[in-house]
Amino acid sequence: MGQDVDKERFSEAEYTRFGRRLTEQLGELRELLGRPGFGEGPATVGAELELFLIDERGRPLPRNAEVLELLGDDRLTVELGRYNVEANLTPLPLEGRPFERMAAETQELTRAVDGAVGSLGGGGALPIGILPTLGTGDFTQAAISDEARYRALSRGMRRLRLEPFIVRIDELELEVQDVILEAANTSWQVHLRTPASSFARTYNGAQLAIGPVLAACGNSPFFLGRQLWEETRIALFEEAADDRDVGRRFRRDGRVTFGSDWVREGAYELFERCVRDYEPVIPALSSGGELAELRLHMGTVWQWNRPVLDPTGEGHLRIEFRALPAGPTCADMAANSAFLLGLTLALAEKDLTALPFGDAYQNFYRAAMGGLQAKLSWEGREVLAADLVLSLLPEARAALLKAGVEPSDADLEIIAQRVRLGRTGAVWQREAMDELGGDSEAMVRRYHENALTGLPVHMWR
Repeated sequence: MGQDVDKERFSEAEYTRFGRRLTEQLGELRELLGRPGFGEGPATVGAELELFLIDERGRPLPRNAEVLELLGDDRLTVELGRYNVEANLTPLPLEGRPFERMAAETQELTRAVDGAVGSLGGGGALPIGILPTLGTGDFTQAAISDEARYRALSRGMRRLRLEPFIVRIDELELEVQDVILEAANTSWQVHLRTPASSFARTYNGAQLAIGPVLAACGNSPFFLGRQLWEETRIALFEEAADDRDVGRRFRRDGRVTFGSDWVREGAYELFERCVRDYEPVIPALSSGGELAELRLHMGTVWQWNRPVLDPTGEGHLRIEFRALPAGPTCADMAANSAFLLGLTLALAEKDLTALPFGDAYQNFYRAAMGGLQAKLSWEGREVLAADLVLSLLPEARAALLKAGVEPSDADLEIIAQRVRLGRTGAVWQREAMDELGGDSEAMVRRYHENALTGLPVHMWR
């Protein structure tokens, strides 16, 4: 949904024409991906960070447009909720010291947004998976950012789903009429440029890697006053954007999905599946080329690991890893990225299609629910997530070194210390909430103080 859309209302004829364009562009994509050498080149990494804006009490502050106007930095953009801002980091070569540079730019942008919020009389900017002080009053249509693309998204989703959106997570049950609940989730989205020739193996590696990595990164335990999953974002996003109403029960996957099988041939499979299985939400027709309609459509199907076609230059493919939460600090997010990319590259060396896909699928949701205490399936046995993560770190580090990452930038010691101490962001939030007698505003303020130090979460008081 990063593409600009200049209108918010569309006719049924436009939906029909858009659908035809998607079919045509699938053919163009197949031809493009079949060109010798397409997308080849040095591996690069990038990231997007979604931040919450908070007032002095620690509650959501719906003033993102003012913050962006004040800063004037084209790396920053608004997100769905008026209390969210997104920072788009500069793409970097994987070779060298990408994670150190990633952490530095993230710190720079976070501090800039934090200072801008402070100058407007607010409390600051917060990298956290779900803001614990959100209330039901923060999920009205008035909370949607004043952008045509988000109003178009809202209309398009309501066109598909005539029933209310129902969220059920453990004992929580909530009914809303709009997609604004998506704004409760903020993430740290990592991108890896991937050649078409090795896309299937790398994508499958990402699918298997994300379970144990997510177990070590939980940072979203609270929503609407309830303690839920370690990564409640996973369940909340899937249910808050599920377009399968009574007329679409036949479809196996929701619009936010982990997927249901390994990729066996290449990226085309995923693009074709998204066109075949998901109706358009925003049928904005383009007069240019670059497969614009197909790329826009892919931006409205939220796979946790998503294929991205980038038309820059001669064009290339990326894998967008969408499951990691924002925060707790820039150091934590850089370490999470290193572990995820290293383990993905290590697993991409293997043919994973002989393994049961159900193991990768179950690991993902078990990790989201239980974090480091989850039981995960690995190589035919059940393992405690914390033990599995520690056993996988050397493999991930070796893959990073093989890819040209400097040894000091591939040490993964932050992950190791976090796991040994059992101190993820989710664990810290629960402990702080208990200590503060359930005062979510006080907990958010303390989290904010710690996050600004830059110290990884396992070192927080």
